[in-house]
Amino acid sequence: MRVLIADDHALFRDGLRSLLEARSIEVVAEARNGREAVSLARQHLPEIVVMDLSMPEMSGLEATRLISVELPDIKVVVLTASEDDADLFEAIKSGAQGFLPKDIESARLFSLLDGVMRGEPALTPGLARKLLSEFAHPAAARQAQPPTLLTDREREVLELLVEGVTSNHDLADRLFISENTVKYHLRNILSKLHLQNRAQVIAYAVRNHLVEPPPT
Repeated sequence: MRVLIADDHALFRDGLRSLLEARSIEVVAEARNGREAVSLARQHLPEIVVMDLSMPEMSGLEATRLISVELPDIKVVVLTASEDDADLFEAIKSGAQGFLPKDIESARLFSLLDGVMRGEPALTPGLARKLLSEFAHPAAARQAQPPTLLTDREREVLELLVEGVTSNHDLADRLFISENTVKYHLRNILSKLHLQNRAQVIAYAVRNHLVEPPPT
């Protein structure tokens, strides 16, 4: 796993680098602001960018948008002290693969980063519930979306994603299919919905009533 750290606090970058390297994760570069994050992402092509939100010169949100559009193979995981729900929603809309609080336990962080490498969203259960709650209640003025031609199996995958079953292994177990088949269906869903990652798929599916959100 090759990681780029983007944070304007040197002490935090040093601590996170030490944690990652202790797990044999390669830190390819460190950025002090969003502009550096975009430039270093272009230069080093990391697999994951761990992105703070509040940074000088260019915010983490703007950097996330640019990286997601220009370098879609790079996965951005926001790691922030922000507790503002609007930041969570905007980060996912901007293409982030995950949104995590800075007080997350290190073991949980490593587990979620491993999941990101498999294409799974990095969200704590509490943040996932907030995301689902936000998009489960569309604004009255929102226009109806055109029907999307998903197969029955793709809808089954979508329903499980919304229920919180996000790993390829668990999806395969629940549907009695191989993990490669799960990946095939997920690629089709992303392509048909014109989305970039599973976190966006979950939000889109609930917002547009493609499936019903699970009871809270």
